[in-house]
Amino acid sequence: MTVDRTGLACHEVPGAFDTGAAAYDRLVGANPGYHEHLRLSARRMRLPGGGRGLRLLDAGCGTGASTAALLAAAPHAEIVAFDASTEMLAQARRKSWPPTVHFVHSRAEELAGSGISGPFDGIFAAYLIRNLADPDGQLRALRALLKPGGTFAAHEYSVRDSLAARLVWHAVCWSIIIPAGRVATGDATLYRHLWRSVLAFDGAARFRQRLAGAGFTAVHSETMTGWQRGVVHTFLATNPGEPA
Repeated sequence: MTVDRTGLACHEVPGAFDTGAAAYDRLVGANPGYHEHLRLSARRMRLPGGGRGLRLLDAGCGTGASTAALLAAAPHAEIVAFDASTEMLAQARRKSWPPTVHFVHSRAEELAGSGISGPFDGIFAAYLIRNLADPDGQLRALRALLKPGGTFAAHEYSVRDSLAARLVWHAVCWSIIIPAGRVATGDATLYRHLWRSVLAFDGAARFRQRLAGAGFTAVHSETMTGWQRGVVHTFLATNPGEPA
């Protein structure tokens, strides 16, 4: 695998996550705010009634950290969670979940073939869109899975709009994330991909435009606390139920 200026080729990303899966929870658990910020983004979806009667999609669930955040925000909802990495999904499945949570091995581009179909009341996509070959097409496809009025939330790094955020990102990656990833797994490829792919990804304004271009309305974003302020964001949008 070769990490270029934009990260790994998209088709190589699941394999990199397979390599890093065993150490992934330990590494992100050492990141202050990682899990709390996922829970904050899930709460920002403002899912009513604790999710009672709702059907939700966790797009790119990894080892289940985002699934746990969604479950905390909507404990009574049915949650379908998918990921393209076999080993990340295996880590998720080893955890204890209520019977309302279902995991599916699938690439985002192959949901129908994997048996995942809408409609959903909400979709949560944490650290996913940046890793897709056709983000515009996949945002349109995810919107099509939402009920009219359904909420889409992307929890994502976005630093392009801010010099301060880019400097923080460089410093955190090269002082902590990449060295720790190399020590924990013996291979820093996934973490060098993270560094590069975040730098290459949309600024917050561009991603909001991308969401609007995919047919979403009520598009807005909010950032986090701590060192992730201006670095990690919740992007929120609504499916108006009209053709894009």
